[in-house]
Amino acid sequence: MPPESPSPSQSPEHAEFLSRVAGGLAHEIKNPLSTMAINLALLEEECMRAAKARDPEGAEPSAREQRYLKRVGTLQREVKRLENIVDDFLRYARGGVVNRRPEDLCALLREVLEFVQPEDERQGIRHHVELPSGLPLVRIDSGAMRQVILNLLVNARQAMEGGGELIVRVQREGSFAILTVTDTGIGMQEREVERCFDIYWSTKRDGSGLGLATARRVIEEHDGTISVFSEPGRGTSFSIVLPLALEITGKRKAMLSDGPREEPREVVAEESPRAASLRKHSQEGTAQTDTEMDDGELT
Repeated sequence: MPPESPSPSQSPEHAEFLSRVAGGLAHEIKNPLSTMAINLALLEEECMRAAKARDPEGAEPSAREQRYLKRVGTLQREVKRLENIVDDFLRYARGGVVNRRPEDLCALLREVLEFVQPEDERQGIRHHVELPSGLPLVRIDSGAMRQVILNLLVNARQAMEGGGELIVRVQREGSFAILTVTDTGIGMQEREVERCFDIYWSTKRDGSGLGLATARRVIEEHDGTISVFSEPGRGTSFSIVLPLALEITGKRKAMLSDGPREEPREVVAEESPRAASLRKHSQEGTAQTDTEMDDGELT
């Protein structure tokens, strides 16, 4: 029996068409949003100018002007939120466009962690990082993967409003790299875990419901997998499995044949038993994936 041909809605041409439609729609929506943002900024500036003209010394807005500015600020936040939703939608709709090349996953993680650390420290979140120094390169689109990692780190911060621990660890399993991101936040109920990757599903008041859906799509486009383990009141752990980019020469094959080699690790701080327990459960979930394949060959 011959294999079924893909339906028109599953064809690459249809996906490309939808991507173009999504891009056009996003453009038509963002144009008026930009106009609104500009005019709201002008209104805010005009209000402050009027206050300064009335009181050159203090330039304090009147009670009426303060109410006016508060409403302008509310509108500005809503415009920004709509812009973010459109950006998330466009990023999801344009899935499939990844430019994969061998990259240093650990270097990318350090870069993103350095970016989020100041805000995390202000919120009382401690970073615990364990990265192998000898990990082979991973074939990724660094821009797309940066967004995935940033999304997971921001989600972790939002789950730990009262502070906590963020544990980021990378390890090698055969020809795969396993990245785990664990937080000691509020955790998720079973129903939330089951639906957290669904498109347009979110428990956050201002969530678009596209962050984790886009993350899963990007990971799958990298021939990888993403899974989650969570316990209410204890925290959440995400695990990403990605194939390594391995170029095995005769010399390297000989090195590999000598048996497993202990790789030096960069270790920052020590995770708590609670965090370690969450990460362990998450990694047990990734053991179900195909991580026992032989080392591949990249030519």
